[in-house]
Amino acid sequence: MRLRCEAIIGLGENKQGAIIPTQRAEGPVDQPSGVGAPRRRTRWVGREEERMPITAKYLFVASMDVDPDKEALFNEVYDTEHVPNLLKVPGVYAVTRLKGEPFAVSIGGAEQQVTHTGPRYSALYEIEGPHVLVSPAWAQAVELGRWPSQVRPYTRNRRHTLYQVC
Repeated sequence: MRLRCEAIIGLGENKQGAIIPTQRAEGPVDQPSGVGAPRRRTRWVGREEERMPITAKYLFVASMDVDPDKEALFNEVYDTEHVPNLLKVPGVYAVTRLKGEPFAVSIGGAEQQVTHTGPRYSALYEIEGPHVLVSPAWAQAVELGRWPSQVRPYTRNRRHTLYQVC
């Protein structure tokens, strides 16, 4: 299922009825637990405590802009080829696509309008660790399909960031 802004690959509902991303890699995913396992952040939903769905140790963010005349192709290939190919890479657990937009926020008692800066599109990859990004499987997956020849040349302002979940 795709949202109007094509931001999330799949949707589901948590026990409170909130919509959450659900596209996950096929097969079992090792869930860290016990001594030495990374802590998981806790968030509050209403009055109930709920664990955030991120269970990976690292988050890799790929952000970019795309030429306006190639935007439809970019979204089609990202959703139908690029993400499915990368979800097959060992150590890639989930992918969520994001599209930046302007918003308003209240800070210090005043509402502020915030324009989106930086690349318009981002993809958040939940991964096992930095080694995944230099693995032969990753190197092969990013070169499959129409991405390298029909999409990548029309992207710009590319940024890649790695975060360790704490």
